[in-house]
Amino acid sequence: MNTKITGNAGESKAADYLIAQGFSIIERNFRTNGGEIDIIAGKDNVLVFVEVKSLPNGSPELLQTELNRRKLQRIVKSSKCFLLKHRQYSNSYVRYDVIVIDMPGYPDVYHIENAFTELL
Repeated sequence: MNTKITGNAGESKAADYLIAQGFSIIERNFRTNGGEIDIIAGKDNVLVFVEVKSLPNGSPELLQTELNRRKLQRIVKSSKCFLLKHRQYSNSYVRYDVIVIDMPGYPDVYHIENAFTELL
């Protein structure tokens, strides 16, 4: 299975998980010139920008490599573009989560809340 198919399947699994947790999916694959946010979800007054990593052959070390400083900065920058375009969320609490899909030794859907902040 190629990485695009694996990634899309992982994002769908993550979205289903978030919906089951009571979140609404606001947008998927929000793109800017600087990057992309896999899932933007909301619940109560919390707006969550989610990076999804499908790692069926992965490890915590690989996850750390995949989520390097540059990648996280691009997510934060893209989230700010989203907030500028969607002012209705300006009073929301913003959170950055990571959802890891199918990594050996972890739950099928491993949700890391507040995985990072914009103070990178």
